Amino acid sequence: MKKTIILLGLIFALGWLAGNVYSIEQLENPISFTTSELISPFDRIDSNQILIYEDYILIRIQGATLASYANTNSMDPILDSEANGIEIIPTSEEDIRVGDIITYEASWNEGLVVHRVIFIGEDEEGWYCVTKGDNSRFTDPGKTRFGEIKYLLIGVIY
Repeated sequence: MKKTIILLGLIFALGWLAGNVYSIEQLENPISFTTSELISPFDRIDSNQILIYEDYILIRIQGATLASYANTNSMDPILDSEANGIEIIPTSEEDIRVGDIITYEASWNEGLVVHRVIFIGEDEEGWYCVTKGDNSRFTDPGKTRFGEIKYLLIGVIY
């Protein structure tokens, strides 16, 4: 009886594993991927702001600055030390949306932090957001207030 239960358990486990590794959909179309939707930054640059010429590209954005990044690996693969970021200064809380990448002053870090906004809320002190590095399993400590946000990333050029 004990051997039968073990055998049935093993058959069940192998069937489950085979079903998850090789689904019918993957066998019919091996290039398809099933992934969940990830949060993305809000689109702020319209195609009419990008002018492409034979020998240069012009992106018309008022108040934009060019940013470089430290090699911390927290935002890999989207940002690394060789990336060029195009940033603007946000003027209000409404400028910040879930999915955006912001640069902010953090009490837990000496320099500026560049991480993604994963939640926006309001508490007794007002507006706040929660941030996280794309390459980190954990959220940043504490809440980030609008006054701590210095820049909003609107583009990356590699």
